[in-house]
Amino acid sequence: MSEYLYLRGIAIGFAIAAPIGPVGLLCIRKALADGRLAAFVAGLGAALADTFFGAVVGMGLGAVSQFIEGHTPIMKVVGGLFMLGLGLHTWRAATTSLESEPDADKGPGMVRDFLSTFVITISNPGTILGVVGVFAALGASAQAKGMEDQMSLVAGVFTGSALWWAVLTELTIAVRTRFTPERMRLFNHISGALLMALGTLALGSLLL
Repeated sequence: MSEYLYLRGIAIGFAIAAPIGPVGLLCIRKALADGRLAAFVAGLGAALADTFFGAVVGMGLGAVSQFIEGHTPIMKVVGGLFMLGLGLHTWRAATTSLESEPDADKGPGMVRDFLSTFVITISNPGTILGVVGVFAALGASAQAKGMEDQMSLVAGVFTGSALWWAVLTELTIAVRTRFTPERMRLFNHISGALLMALGTLALGSLLL
């Protein structure tokens, strides 16, 4: 049963991560500008947040779920402001030469990117709604009876989410050579504008 739930968790994690949102835009940009490793590490921040929400749902942690529900406005403020700042930074980012050595800027930069995607994902109340929907559709949480089964399910969620970021990274790397500095500048402007728009929508939703 544990092996079956692990595989089911992989499907859940992949489905949760797959929709292209602010984290997807960030990882695509990192793959284009900084290479494969930088993009994948950034994606792992989102995978960790997905796994946390998967644990909340899969293990039936009602107290944590109630805490998230009770602090939704604060989470929207944090996430909205963070995306606004990230979008502004992306818009203003200087064009990165795609001829430079990829993954050259390791260390602090990757930690920053990892934390950025984690904060964006964990502060988005919509993420847990997506997790609940996927779990309900696949019926996995009802089958995880013991601690071993629950841990297998949660580990599968992390694996599936990380697998999506690996796939997205490789797809982006495959077209990386087609991006000229001018196209990179355009992509920075488009992704920055979208991040700022998503941040504005998150803050605006508090008024509705």
